[in-house]
Amino acid sequence: MRIIAGRFRGRNLAAPKSAAVRPTADRVREAVFSILGERVVGSRVLDLFAGTGAMGLEALSRGAAHAVFVDHQRSSVVLIRANLERCGVRPREGEILAMSASAAVSRLASQNRLFDLIFMDPPYGKGWIDKTLEILDPVADTGALVIAEHHEQDSIADFLPPWKAEDRRRYGTVGVTFFRRVSDPS
Repeated sequence: MRIIAGRFRGRNLAAPKSAAVRPTADRVREAVFSILGERVVGSRVLDLFAGTGAMGLEALSRGAAHAVFVDHQRSSVVLIRANLERCGVRPREGEILAMSASAAVSRLASQNRLFDLIFMDPPYGKGWIDKTLEILDPVADTGALVIAEHHEQDSIADFLPPWKAEDRRRYGTVGVTFFRRVSDPS
């Protein structure tokens, strides 16, 4: 597992030793960031269910201004911290919140923090994407984009106000759905 492009390009990331953490495959990350293109530059990124932190680190590598990494598992927090160090991420560029996604969103909302890109990769098959979308509005800036990784057979809503699925991709058994914050579903 490595950073694909940008200033951290080629850096190897610490990988999990257990199956409890399922890192986003390099080819999926590459495809997602190809779709996002220049939108990443200068963005504020929230990486929920961050695991290894690979998505947020790839965003920082490609020019994101700041990333917040959220995971409640101790082993994941250790991996994220190690990967931030491997890439030389400065404290003003990246921070880790060792808590659940809902607790992190609540804390960030109370601090009036807004994000342009929100990545989420929750455990598959548990309905957490829809549940998480329901709480993201307070931390999503106008025109924010949510990129949700899931099992390709998971049932994901097309519209969950204010989020509308605008693109769906499949990479083997992995699905990626892009949601845009909208005021009208049409």
